[in-house]
Amino acid sequence: MSIFDRFSLAGRVALVTGGGRGLGFEMARSLTGAGAHVILTGRTAETLDQAVAAIENEGGKARAEAFDVADIEAGRAVIAGLHKAHGRLDILINNVGARDRRPLAAFSDADILQLIQTDLLSAVSLSRDAAEIMKGQGHGRLIAVTSIIGSMALPGDAIYPVAKQGLTGLVRSLAVEYGAYGVTSNAIAPGMFATETNAALSDNPDMISFARQRVPLQRWGRPEEIAGAALFLASDAASFVNGHVLTVDGGMSIRM
Repeated sequence: MSIFDRFSLAGRVALVTGGGRGLGFEMARSLTGAGAHVILTGRTAETLDQAVAAIENEGGKARAEAFDVADIEAGRAVIAGLHKAHGRLDILINNVGARDRRPLAAFSDADILQLIQTDLLSAVSLSRDAAEIMKGQGHGRLIAVTSIIGSMALPGDAIYPVAKQGLTGLVRSLAVEYGAYGVTSNAIAPGMFATETNAALSDNPDMISFARQRVPLQRWGRPEEIAGAALFLASDAASFVNGHVLTVDGGMSIRM
């Protein structure tokens, strides 16, 4: 088997949350390009349908499941339905990440719980159910999308780093608990990416200048530049990578 064969995902089934646009879509697209059948999830059916159509136009295999990951029971039902329909689940990418940029004092307890529910608890629940399926198969790939903000912090952005650092802890716990069953668990920590969500920021002259000063590559990342990291961690090429956080930020987090 050549090294290129180890990147093949032919016959694999993957679930990508927040897969309708941005980084989630590009990661899903990379998996389908390598042969996987991908289920895209998100809250908006129309956005998901457009994403599925784009993937199918490129010859990939995908379908959509519209639900809110904060609804834990809905997520469990999707995992169970997927397993029943396909008889397997090989790859889970927990990509959803809501952002609420406010100082801590501005958050009520309900606000905190809502953000933690969406960004962290949903991933814990989906990972638990997916990992048990993968354990039975003797093979699986669990991938969480964290953030460089999981190990850094900014004023006025209090809870998002809490959730993202929690995801790092989850990834490492899963790596230890399920590694013996052929299931690896890793994370991708993106930096500044010019996604639809960040369009206002990435088009702002001040933020363009900030990227030139702060990012060694002197620019924002393009969404498709996340794809290689996802494909690597999802494939057999990463069979001995476990409990790792792969930073994809153009070098931003290592610059003094």
